[in-house]
Amino acid sequence: MSGEEAPTQQQEPEQVKKPDEPPPAAADNADAAAEAKPESGSSSPAAAEEEKPVSYRALVLTGYGGYDKIKLQVKSMKMPPQLKAGEVLVRVKACGLNFAELLGKQGLYELLPSPPVTLGMEGSGVIEAVSEDVTDRKVGDCVIAMNRHGMWQELAVVPANRTLPIPDGMSFEEAAALPINYMTAYMMLFEMANLRPGKSVLIHMAAGGVGIAATQLCQTVKDVTIFGTASASKHETISQGGVTHPIDYRTKDYVSEIRNISPEGVDIVLDPLGGADTQKCFSLLKPLGMLIVFGAANCVTGQKKNLLAMAKTWYNQLSLNTLKLMQTNKAISGFHLGYIQDQELFGRTLVALLELYRQGKIKPRIDSSYHFEEIADAMKRMHDRQNIGKIILLPEPKKAEEKPKSNAEVAENVEQNEAAVSEKKEEATEEVKAED
Repeated sequence: MSGEEAPTQQQEPEQVKKPDEPPPAAADNADAAAEAKPESGSSSPAAAEEEKPVSYRALVLTGYGGYDKIKLQVKSMKMPPQLKAGEVLVRVKACGLNFAELLGKQGLYELLPSPPVTLGMEGSGVIEAVSEDVTDRKVGDCVIAMNRHGMWQELAVVPANRTLPIPDGMSFEEAAALPINYMTAYMMLFEMANLRPGKSVLIHMAAGGVGIAATQLCQTVKDVTIFGTASASKHETISQGGVTHPIDYRTKDYVSEIRNISPEGVDIVLDPLGGADTQKCFSLLKPLGMLIVFGAANCVTGQKKNLLAMAKTWYNQLSLNTLKLMQTNKAISGFHLGYIQDQELFGRTLVALLELYRQGKIKPRIDSSYHFEEIADAMKRMHDRQNIGKIILLPEPKKAEEKPKSNAEVAENVEQNEAAVSEKKEEATEEVKAED
């Protein structure tokens, strides 16, 4: 732990009030509203009766910096909501944590609006209202939902075309874990790299969300050899998940390890690291191989922006010209899901992934789940690369843990119970004597 990383503390929600709005309804009223599922859209009688603002919890980035910049706030929304064309209101049950949020917290994710802004790009939940023009979704539908930001809150307004029904048997946690990681892995492997039988793939950070998704998707193609980098403690898990050759990047040179096993190198490399690692990845490519760069994790070394790490990463970044690509017969591609605007591609990819889920060929691996109050712990776990699979955030309040009773309290309870039993016995004896 670096000097700037103080022990994390659970947050108490902040109340956010607007001057022109009445105080938000009590949390109990919000929960009751969530349970009420009218049979049709926002024009239903139940929705019409709700005129008071409904309170909901949200994780808001209030500025750039450490974990303390993400505040748990209580906001309010008028019911029924004023939805724009093509929108739906979702009661969020689970959200996904992605590396992009770590970047966004430090001001390094260019697609995120300036603070204050609610974070979160993916989630799952139940539709509570739909706009009049939406015909393929209805109140009560359980859906996967995506947006550029704003999913880390109990009530989220999202475009209907960024939602998809949750398949039978899939939990809210699994549904929230699927979109970003699996769409990223699927598009890189099949839309860009054209993965085919007999190929070899190097997956960096193989125990992370994208890494596990890519490993599972590689196994849908015959005879694919998978090299995966991860710390030694995670090797058993990723090997059981399908990685053919796990490599401990912390103690071994992964380039040498791969060359020892496959002297010619590999066909495809998925690189989320950047910097000097991109140069190493390029050197590992076979002729006609493809390197796909989709991140710069080497830039993130602490809670706050590290200008030295950023400069070092970009200084060591791979630089070459097209003549070099021609001479080596290699390809380099970049991927960023956030910049893809093709809604048809989004929908087609999600449909394909859900079909693979139904067939049992892919299944999101949930590493851990944290309540909104524990956001700092969740982000620290990802930052320290302790997770194996997806970290999930739960909007519902964390239930107060029952305090363990002290020895004195236990002894007192025993004495009270014994006295009560003795008193009942005496009463029973007196009743028998009276009958005699």
